[in-house]
Amino acid sequence: MLMAHPAVLADLIAEYETLHALGARKGGEEVRRRMEDVSYTLCVSTGTRDVDAALIAARHRLPGARPSDDSVLST
Repeated sequence: MLMAHPAVLADLIAEYETLHALGARKGGEEVRRRMEDVSYTLCVSTGTRDVDAALIAARHRLPGARPSDDSVLST
């Protein structure tokens, strides 16, 4: 499976967290659509089916992640 570059994943995580903090789900149509797009892109980029799993997988791929601790991904 192809995986997104860690820099791309970091940008997606940052954008997701920003939109989430701003309450994108309760925002206008454009903001909600962007949140859906970022969530979908995170899932596709990590080979997952929900955004929570995508965030875990994406963070695991970032520089500084503990590569020896993959217990979350092995379940």
